[in-house]
Amino acid sequence: MKVIEHLAQAKETIISLEVLPPTKGKGIESLNKNLDLLMEFKPAFVNVTYHRAEQVFKKRNDGSFERVEIRKRPGTVGICAAIMNRYKVEAIPHLICGGFSKEETENALIDLHFLGLNNVLALRGDAAANEKFFNPHPHGHRYAEDLVRQVMELNRGHYLEDEIMDGIKTDFCVGVAGYPEKHFESPNMDVDVDFTKRKIDLGADYVTTQMFFNNEHYFNYLKRCKEHGMNVPILPGLKPLTTKGQLTILPKIFNVEVPVELCNEMNKTKNDADGDKVGTEWLLAQCKDLLKNKVPVLHFYTLGKPQVVYNVLKELF
Repeated sequence: MKVIEHLAQAKETIISLEVLPPTKGKGIESLNKNLDLLMEFKPAFVNVTYHRAEQVFKKRNDGSFERVEIRKRPGTVGICAAIMNRYKVEAIPHLICGGFSKEETENALIDLHFLGLNNVLALRGDAAANEKFFNPHPHGHRYAEDLVRQVMELNRGHYLEDEIMDGIKTDFCVGVAGYPEKHFESPNMDVDVDFTKRKIDLGADYVTTQMFFNNEHYFNYLKRCKEHGMNVPILPGLKPLTTKGQLTILPKIFNVEVPVELCNEMNKTKNDADGDKVGTEWLLAQCKDLLKNKVPVLHFYTLGKPQVVYNVLKELF
């Protein structure tokens, strides 16, 4: 079932999750263990992140170095198939621009179509680890809107190879990212929202937001999106903040604000248990407020903290 169909049929707020593929060399057992814990709350879908290849230098026997590409977290498509098979729940692979040619993207979409995966989240992706700014693949896409356009073309049966005249039409439901506190590369919020609207105008079905820790950012974002003519569902993204280190790491990486009250409470913590307690209470308060305002989805970035998410959901449902 498509995400947009889940949203249309839901009579109350639904739950969704996001997970990371395990690092190369590790199995899927830890991922299953985390999801086993959360399946009690019947998530409608599970997002699976995609990670671009990184370039590293390896030393040769003669002392020189060679540059090689490695992918630290492969397996997104396989994990999606495994999740659907094990839990009978929709799995949504992220689709990114970074590190992929248009042909590789088309082939990935064909694989997803064959597997019965008809949802994707289309993202530009981050800059490579060794680059300050995002650089696209020489034969790939620079912006997420170009990626959305390619998916929509395939939905119409238009392939990259012109000689394919009667290509099968795919039927992907496409989500895109939104930034309640502005993407760090956008000069202002209005420009940022306009970029998102362009993706919606191309055919994207819904928006999933970057994490936020102050609900006012989300509600203001909803208002601004409506003022710009966006009428698609906008799903709030939520993440537990549970350590002092995250007070500096998360703003740096994701360009998000951590409220003063949350900072003050987290700085009082003395151990992991204290941090989990503060993070749980803050996330629970956020969720209660969002539920009161009848949001369509509570989307949790679990990222290694399934127990905190479990504790919050246990209080809510």
